[in-house]
Amino acid sequence: MGALLALTVSFCLAISLSLSRNFRRNRFVMKLVRLQDAQTLPLWRRPQSLLFVMAMAMPVAFATWSALLNNFVIEVAGFDGADIGWLHSVREIPGFFAIGVIALIMFIREQVLGLVALIMLGAATAVTAEFPQMAGILTVTMLSSIGFHYYETVNQSLQLQWIDKKKAPQTLGWLLSAGSAATLMVYLLIVISWERFGLTYSIVYWLSGGFTAVVATICLLAYPQFEAPHPQIKKMVLRKRYWLYYALQFMSGARRQIFVVFAGFMMVEQFGFAVDDITKLFMVTLLINMFAAPLLGRIVQIFGERRALVVEYVGLCMVFFAYGGIYYFGWGVALATMLYIINHLFFSLALAIKTYFQKIADPQDIAPTAAVAFTINHIAAVFLPALLGYVWLQSPGMVFLLAAGMAIISLLLSLLIPRHPAPGHETVFQGRLLAAAE
Repeated sequence: MGALLALTVSFCLAISLSLSRNFRRNRFVMKLVRLQDAQTLPLWRRPQSLLFVMAMAMPVAFATWSALLNNFVIEVAGFDGADIGWLHSVREIPGFFAIGVIALIMFIREQVLGLVALIMLGAATAVTAEFPQMAGILTVTMLSSIGFHYYETVNQSLQLQWIDKKKAPQTLGWLLSAGSAATLMVYLLIVISWERFGLTYSIVYWLSGGFTAVVATICLLAYPQFEAPHPQIKKMVLRKRYWLYYALQFMSGARRQIFVVFAGFMMVEQFGFAVDDITKLFMVTLLINMFAAPLLGRIVQIFGERRALVVEYVGLCMVFFAYGGIYYFGWGVALATMLYIINHLFFSLALAIKTYFQKIADPQDIAPTAAVAFTINHIAAVFLPALLGYVWLQSPGMVFLLAAGMAIISLLLSLLIPRHPAPGHETVFQGRLLAAAE
C-alpha cells in the first residue's frame, strides 16, 4: 500500500511537471492569457467559467465519497467510532502539509497543479471500494485527500486572484451554489437508482470519481493559462498583521472537523440511517444551500465580514449545544435532521473569512498565504478526529459540547474584525491606534 501511495503521488507530480514544461515550450495549443485580456475570450473560456466548472466537478467525487463513506465503512469494513476518527485523521494529514504547494508552484503553474490534483482526487475516489480493509481504505483515503487538499489550496488562491474584490462575496456565494447544484444531482441519482438498479459501492465510486477525473483533464487541455497581474511570492509567508486570519482559520478547521466527522456518523449510528436516507438528508441540505449561498454572499457584501461571522458563530454555538442535547436529553431524529441542515447553512457564511483576507492581503501574498492558512486550518484536524473518536466511545454528547466551546472562541475572535478591513487596518486594534494618532 505504501508503494502504491508513493507511486501515485510521484506519477501525478511527473504529469504536472511535464505539462508545465510543455506549456512553456508551446508544444500544446495552450497559451498564456493576461487576466485583463481574458474578457475578450468566449464566455466559456474565461477564468471565472473555469472556476465554476471546477467548482461543479470537484464535489461529484468528493461528495459521493462523503455520502457513502459512513455506510461503507460500517457495513463493509466494520468500523467503530475510534476507527472513523483515525480515518479522518489520516485524511487530514495532506491538509496539514498543504504548505508544500509553495514548493510545487516554483516549478508548476498554479492552474496546472490544481487540475492535476483534481484528477488525482477523481482517480482515488474511483478505486475506493476496491480496498475494503482498514489498510486499503486508509491508503486510498490518503491519495484522494492529497488531491482534494492541494486542489482546494490552489483553488482558493486562484479565486482570490481572479475575482474582483467588489464582487468577491457574491461570486464566492455563486460558486458555492454551483457546487451544491452538482452535488445535488449526484445525490438525486443515488437516491433514485441505488435500490432500483441494485447499485454497489464500487459502481458509484467508479462513476463519480471517473467523471471528476475526465472533466479535470478536459479543463487542463481546453483552457488557456491565465496570468494574474500580480506575480505570487514563491516562498512561505507568515506576516504578523495576518494573525487574526490565521486564528480564524485554526478555529474553523478544528470546529468543522467535529461536524464533518461525527454529525453524519451520528445519523447512521444513532438513528440507523441507510444510504438513501443519508443521501436524502444531504439533498435537502444542498437544495437549500443552492439558493441560500448567493444570498449569504450578498449579505456579507452588504453587512461586512464581522457581522456575518458573528451570526455564523452564535448560530453554531446553539446548534452544537443542541447536538449534545440529543444524547443528554434523548431528543429525536427530527431535531437532529433540522440541526444538520441549519449547521450547513451557517457554514456557508465562512466565505467571509476568505473575503476578509482578500481585503487585508498584499496581492502577491495570496498564493503562499493560502497554503499556509490551509496548513493552519488542518493543525487540529490531524489529531482531533482520532482523539475525539475515543471521547465518542465514552460520551458522544461531550464531543459536540467541545465544538460549542470552539464556536464561542471563534465568536470572540470575529469581534476583532473591523467594519472595513484593509491593509494596515486588519483588526479593531489598528483602527483605535490610527484614531489615537490622528
